[in-house]
Amino acid sequence: MAQGYVRAVDLPQVIPVFPLPGAILLPRGQLPLNIFEPRYLNMIDDAMAGDRIIGMVQPRAGPQGLSPIGCAGRITSFAETSDGRYLITLTGCARFRLAGELASQTPYRQIRADFAPFEADLTAPPVDDIGLDRDGLLDALRAYLETRGLDIDWDTAETAPPEALINSLSMALPFDPPEKQALLEAASLTDRSTVLTALLTIDAATDGEGDAPSMQ
Repeated sequence: MAQGYVRAVDLPQVIPVFPLPGAILLPRGQLPLNIFEPRYLNMIDDAMAGDRIIGMVQPRAGPQGLSPIGCAGRITSFAETSDGRYLITLTGCARFRLAGELASQTPYRQIRADFAPFEADLTAPPVDDIGLDRDGLLDALRAYLETRGLDIDWDTAETAPPEALINSLSMALPFDPPEKQALLEAASLTDRSTVLTALLTIDAATDGEGDAPSMQ
């Protein structure tokens, strides 16, 4: 990878985390974020002065209030607006298991991250995944979008590398937080594609009840 992480031990073992419901980051995926809360502005300042690594994790009910698995990303784009906000892009490095939270003096939360179970995230998958049902995924996506009167660039969708297609859809589509977490925790790209196809099919079958997604 461009940032030089090839083994789990290459990544920092203590990282700041940004708990955000309904938002996941996946390896090699890109997540744009608009940062405006003072504690997270402070977090970005500290990250930019260090290794630029931030963990994305979804909040959940429970003692720690954080999901057990998240994904670390590196700040690969940074801009500051005239009103003091930060516009950043995180590029996913690897998923982690939350191994504990530190009693930190910083206004943002810091955790001990165990990357070992997801070391394979640091190696890009093959161009094609043998078990991937691309046609089934695209059919489900088409039905999902039609229920909302939306469209996408189908030439791009049909020719995009499998990982780029599956991960970008998993990150961008407005599924509920537990569904997002299931996509994040899928063991393989094929498993994630299967979960994604099921979610699209179920959602389309409900005639797209609820708010329409924002497609970017």
